[in-house]
Amino acid sequence: MMERKSSGRRRVFVQTETGSVLGIELDRSDNAHTVKRKLQIALNVPIEERSLIFGDVVLKNDLSTVRNDFPLLLTKNFMHRSSSTPCLSPTGKDVQQRDQSGPIELLVCSDHFSRIRKLVREIVEAMKFGIDPIPVCGGLGGAYYFRDCQGENCAIVKPTDEEPYAPNNPKGFIGKALGQPGLKRSVRVGETGFREVAAYLLDYDHFANVPSTALVKVTHSIFNVNGEVNGTKQQERKEFSKIASLQQFIPHDFDASDYGTSSFPVGALHKIGILDIRILNTDRHAGNPLVRKIDGGGGLDQVELVPIDHGLCLPENLEDPYFEWIHWPQASIPFSEDELEYISHLDPFRDSELLRMELPVIREACLRVLVVCTIFLKEAAISGLCLAEIGEMMSREFRGQQEEPSELEFICIEARRLLEERNMLSDNVRAVENEFQFEIDCEEESDITYNLEKKLAPQACWPLGGNIRNPLSKVEENVEECTEEDGNIIPPRSDEYAFTAQEKAPTVPRLSMSMKNVSIGDKSWKHENVMQKNGYLSGTSSGNRSVNEQFAGSTRFVKLADMSEEEWVQYLENFQHLVCLAFSNRKSASVGQRRRQRLGTSCQF
Repeated sequence: MMERKSSGRRRVFVQTETGSVLGIELDRSDNAHTVKRKLQIALNVPIEERSLIFGDVVLKNDLSTVRNDFPLLLTKNFMHRSSSTPCLSPTGKDVQQRDQSGPIELLVCSDHFSRIRKLVREIVEAMKFGIDPIPVCGGLGGAYYFRDCQGENCAIVKPTDEEPYAPNNPKGFIGKALGQPGLKRSVRVGETGFREVAAYLLDYDHFANVPSTALVKVTHSIFNVNGEVNGTKQQERKEFSKIASLQQFIPHDFDASDYGTSSFPVGALHKIGILDIRILNTDRHAGNPLVRKIDGGGGLDQVELVPIDHGLCLPENLEDPYFEWIHWPQASIPFSEDELEYISHLDPFRDSELLRMELPVIREACLRVLVVCTIFLKEAAISGLCLAEIGEMMSREFRGQQEEPSELEFICIEARRLLEERNMLSDNVRAVENEFQFEIDCEEESDITYNLEKKLAPQACWPLGGNIRNPLSKVEENVEECTEEDGNIIPPRSDEYAFTAQEKAPTVPRLSMSMKNVSIGDKSWKHENVMQKNGYLSGTSSGNRSVNEQFAGSTRFVKLADMSEEEWVQYLENFQHLVCLAFSNRKSASVGQRRRQRLGTSCQF
């Protein structure tokens, strides 16, 4: 429940698209305009043609949905911005004079973060003794090791405005404002930290061993702030406040890319894979499960795996995931009874409510991806599929020079087609009813005056609903459409979120035939010896991929965000039915294949 002061005041942190952060006390009388005005006075930033955003919602007069201590984003309307546009940096005024909060503040209030609270106290105590954080050299974004009183690394902090492409990225990967499409088009700049926290929250009972992670507001002079527009250098180090993810640092011996993976524990790999499937991780390469030797252990079978770097999970649309463990031998071993029981107890709707409560800045589109992927995992496990088989069904391959939809995406597209057919049928039924009622009205009025009947008759015969929509038209619509509700609107998306001519979903007839003729698991619609995604052969490590290779733009075949709640419920019913049918067909095909093999063997004698 949101904490409020007795006077009705509450505090929020407002972050500009260039990374400046200010803590503001809200009165009952405050609205979006007064908050923007306070920000303008404090930080000397422009507020014209800018909107105040909380998660998916553009705030206007009503600020009741804003949670205590959670960040808001001040961003340009429609976020149309050239990559060559220079970024403004927080300059001129000392933000800390107006934000008297502590050096590290958790933007959470539940018991899920008790370990992080203890960690924060250790860090703050160390900072009092002059033990400052140190920058992390690796990676594409800004990251910092924060230390305890013994000088040991105890947490890694990643500011949202120092992510790749963000305004204050310290490694040269700049050019976009917060909220624009990032390395993955379905993951916006400045929002990877939210996903790090989401992965931790969804790792129930520490099943996959995700380190404790929380969203924080942290203030320190170590953080990077790129130069001013006029190119002058910073004169001295000032303290700046940043919104960031803070994750417990796990001492480890190496990562999975340093050694062969075949000796890693089966259970540890399965647990990471189960999490990756639920959250549609698009960046699980061999470099981000850490490997820690268990005390007294000798071989690699005496180690534990620690999954990190979940900033590119839970995209806003179905993306092509990257599961490097697909090619590891452990992934082809069936799930254990304990793992199957864990999967059976997963509830994607409970998961969604958890994230809405603990992380209200997460977008609804991300939660819909979570729901679809978790349902798919549960049904696949019931049908006896192993981790590698599930991962392959969620992954795309290249056919020639084009990506083909994954088997999961084919099911999603067919579920959408059925939904659109149902909507068109309802529209046509209503049109016929209106036409029929209109004809009755015309007959009743025909005795009144012949001239009136003559005028109305052509209208009664005119075919209503003649402009029939393509069943996949909604999939191809731009996400920039916005809907108003209770004084707030869903924020428009950037042009980069619209489907281009090359990205449109396959035509309806092709999809219909695909679902009829291809049982899930049958790769007949894919070429033999195709190139693996991102141009890499199966089994190779992605740890040394270039930026362009590792984050290559991908086609979008499935979008879930543009459905109403009523349509979403119906879509899930269609999806569940198709998934069950697909796995049932798969079982039948597998049984038939084994029977043919036995008959073939018998004929040899």
